[in-house]
Amino acid sequence: MITGIDCFIPYIDEETTGNIVGQLRREQTVGQIFILTQGDRQPQGGKGCEMLTVRSLGSSDLLQKIAERTQGEYVLFLQPKYVEFGYRAIQRLVDVARNVGAAMLYADHSSEQNGKVVAAPVNDLYDGSIRNDFDFGPVQLFAAKSVKDFVRENAGSDWRFAAWYAFQLYLLRQRNVAPVFHLQENLYTEHEVDLRRSGEKQFDYVDPRNREAQIEYEQVCTEHLKQIGAYIPSDAVSPININNVSFAKEASVIIPVRNRVRTIADAVRSALSQQADFNFNVIVVDNHSTDGTTEIVEKLSTEDDRCILIKPERTDLGIGGCWSLAVNDERCGRFAVQLDSDDLYSGTDTLQRIVNLFYAEQCAMVIGSYRMCNFQLETLPPGIIDHKEWTEENGRNNALRINGLGAPRAFFTPLLREIGIPNTSYGEDYALGLAFSRLYRIGRIYDELYLCRRWEGNSDAALTPEQVNKNNRYKDGLRTIEIRKRQQLNKERN
Repeated sequence: MITGIDCFIPYIDEETTGNIVGQLRREQTVGQIFILTQGDRQPQGGKGCEMLTVRSLGSSDLLQKIAERTQGEYVLFLQPKYVEFGYRAIQRLVDVARNVGAAMLYADHSSEQNGKVVAAPVNDLYDGSIRNDFDFGPVQLFAAKSVKDFVRENAGSDWRFAAWYAFQLYLLRQRNVAPVFHLQENLYTEHEVDLRRSGEKQFDYVDPRNREAQIEYEQVCTEHLKQIGAYIPSDAVSPININNVSFAKEASVIIPVRNRVRTIADAVRSALSQQADFNFNVIVVDNHSTDGTTEIVEKLSTEDDRCILIKPERTDLGIGGCWSLAVNDERCGRFAVQLDSDDLYSGTDTLQRIVNLFYAEQCAMVIGSYRMCNFQLETLPPGIIDHKEWTEENGRNNALRINGLGAPRAFFTPLLREIGIPNTSYGEDYALGLAFSRLYRIGRIYDELYLCRRWEGNSDAALTPEQVNKNNRYKDGLRTIEIRKRQQLNKERN
């Protein structure tokens, strides 16, 4: 039986590629080494290796060529990064893959950033890990049979960007046959070249320059949901009757806050300055602030009786718990509208526009668009976040692929009380977006309504790798729960 590994390495530059090839040559289990190039490039740096020209690193023809050319038992694929393998790392990958019968195996590693080496662990793969940016790390080992089976079953496909993503979802569906295994051992070091902070990287999927790729990813995700019985067609959701309950106030702006003495007054005044043809209030839930925030809100509430301050007795509340207190308060209006304690509404008509859309479309939730800016309200990259990947036809399904739906978010209060809000300080808004979109119509406003002010106090401005993993793991779990609910809903409908 052939037991070797065939390696496929994207060309980076002569020195880097040569170093990687040199490492691989020292491994007894390595057989063929292929250098992947794009276009007409015929680079140096891979002496003794075969050059393979591919359309792109996410294209169907790359996987087709891997399936055609590999002769070994396993395929080692590297992302275009410089990697230094640890002692006997490749042999360890193969041994574990063979022992567990893995279709794919990936491992923890380290990352070198500006001369400093830090741990770079990766997450386990859940059934809900269907986002196209799931991080397996730059070194991935596949059973050659799995690659060939996938290519054969998708012979008519012609992806330019989404081939690896389609393969990821294929492996998810095949996990009962052969697992995708996460080896929690530090086997190599990657040299990181993308040194942007987490708060900047998280918006890559809404960059207009990536739109063509995102469309392909959406198509692949939609087909996956259909195959696993979790796809929700547009005619399965219906409008609601938003006049069936009486409220003293038409709308409430909800502001959870803890220790935001620098920003809370701006946020409250932004909400109170809204001009509307209906009655509204502003409910601030002060979660045991100790820096003077409480005193600021108390003063504002004495100046304007529309500002309501709630001081929780409980000490275990996250942002979601604070929201629950506000929306279940008898003073909450028919519509509950989000405003974070760091941020501002773009204009004085934001609240009016949101409420108008609730009535125009009889929807259960409204989501607007926001602009990233600094404290001087100067635009920061990537600028407007409008989430135009949402469509009336497929937004509720594509929402399972991405990590957010937009802001500001507003809800029909009776349904929000019924569905409930997770008591967390991260992802509670995403959980609500998934739940509402499964059952009800979502209204969208693609004009700027909201200013998201970035500063050093933002909770997601510069996260550690461990915190990024924790956040992604939580949302993968939310997606897993949501997929189960959608599968059950479809069974009941059928």
